[in-house]
Amino acid sequence: MILILGGGTILMRLNDFNIYNFKAFINHFTIIAVSISTCWMVHGYLRLHEPKGVSKQLRPIIRIAVATLIVSVANYVIETAVPERFLIPENIFHYTYADFLRLLIGAFFLSMICHIVWSSLAVTIMLQKAQLENEHLKQAHLRAQLLSLQQQISPHFLFNSLSTLKHIASDKGTKDFVVQLSHVYRYLLNINEHQVTKLADELNFIDSYLYILYQRFESDLKVQIDIPQVYHSYLIPPLAIQLLIENAIKHNAFSSDMPLLIEIFIQNETVTVRNTRQPKKYPVESTRLGLQNINERFQLLFDKQITIDSTDESFTVHLPVISHERYYH
Repeated sequence: MILILGGGTILMRLNDFNIYNFKAFINHFTIIAVSISTCWMVHGYLRLHEPKGVSKQLRPIIRIAVATLIVSVANYVIETAVPERFLIPENIFHYTYADFLRLLIGAFFLSMICHIVWSSLAVTIMLQKAQLENEHLKQAHLRAQLLSLQQQISPHFLFNSLSTLKHIASDKGTKDFVVQLSHVYRYLLNINEHQVTKLADELNFIDSYLYILYQRFESDLKVQIDIPQVYHSYLIPPLAIQLLIENAIKHNAFSSDMPLLIEIFIQNETVTVRNTRQPKKYPVESTRLGLQNINERFQLLFDKQITIDSTDESFTVHLPVISHERYYH
């Protein structure tokens, strides 16, 4: 900007250039450089320190006005402090209304140019950031699908489910089990097309999933769900709750004498999943990729992170939820 505006105005005055007014042209270029630099820094500072309580529509006007005023004062100081013999005729200040108006108009147009350039850069950065986040989200979603195939929808789970099916005595029990199992797999197949799901749909899936687990573990496993109806329309990344239930079962020892208790409830605008901590005698090796993947999806989708509280008695994960309106608007 300095080279374009400074060099351009000098080229327009080449017919007036001679060896005697060389310093005047240098000072003219310096005035333009100082004006642009000052204006640029003022806009940058005000963008980094946005005034609180001011609407977004009013902030650009404030930036332009403040930069115009500061640049006008800076040019006034320079033009009155530098001897006239070192200034080109257009820069000599005669203390007339026309001179004051010239300073204000010049500073205003310079402030507008800086505002436009800053806004263009901000839009470009936002677009690049959005593209990068979308790419990260796609990668996280693919990793989630892979984890679903490797962990949640593992052959081990299918084998245990079918084994349980064989040992159910009554026809009605068999039918109920098959119905719930079909609900689970139908949800898993359909959810791959979505990045978020309603909490109500996730909880319906969890009910079917728990039915299968109860047939397998009976009274060894206890799951308590307390999610008020008002939160059922909120959004959550799919399979997040199910993964935490799977992890609790995977890493804890439990029996009818010492059942595993898992609680799912709302706490401070988060879905909280807490399980009693009863480590196995021979701990299962964990890569923590499941929790990492959940955290990445929450960060990319909701710009929030999950929080983990681990004590000797319990393991708790807080999953932020967001309303349908906030997510889509």
